[in-house]
Amino acid sequence: MKNTLQPLPQLFLRLALSVTMLSAVADRFGFWGENSAWGNWENFEKYTQQLTFFLPESVGSFSAYAATFLEILFPLMLIFGIKTKWASLGTGFLLLIFAFSMSVALGVKAPLDYSVWIGSAAAFLLSVQSDYKYSIDTLIKKS
Repeated sequence: MKNTLQPLPQLFLRLALSVTMLSAVADRFGFWGENSAWGNWENFEKYTQQLTFFLPESVGSFSAYAATFLEILFPLMLIFGIKTKWASLGTGFLLLIFAFSMSVALGVKAPLDYSVWIGSAAAFLLSVQSDYKYSIDTLIKKS
């Protein structure tokens, strides 16, 4: 039995993961206005410090920048289908780190409320697909 999702559900999964992560980035830059979790970078950095309480403060601040960079990079890679397997693995591990950090810092309910575990599992499912139709990866493979 071939380990592959149908092309349209696979594309939907790539887009759903991407839009979800990019929405979180938009929130920390204030693009969602009053319908936001953080609303600005300072609040997001405080939240990151809360999740990384076990790290030195400077590393916690760096984590906010690193997470934001990866939450922009991986979704763009997924949207365009560039190194899709690596982008989905990266997304899965990033969300897994978020889920564990949220569980430790905020309790087990927080990552469940934000479906972080499901996002991580979905990204890992995407990473084991044999091919990625509707992607730059496929175009490169064909040429």
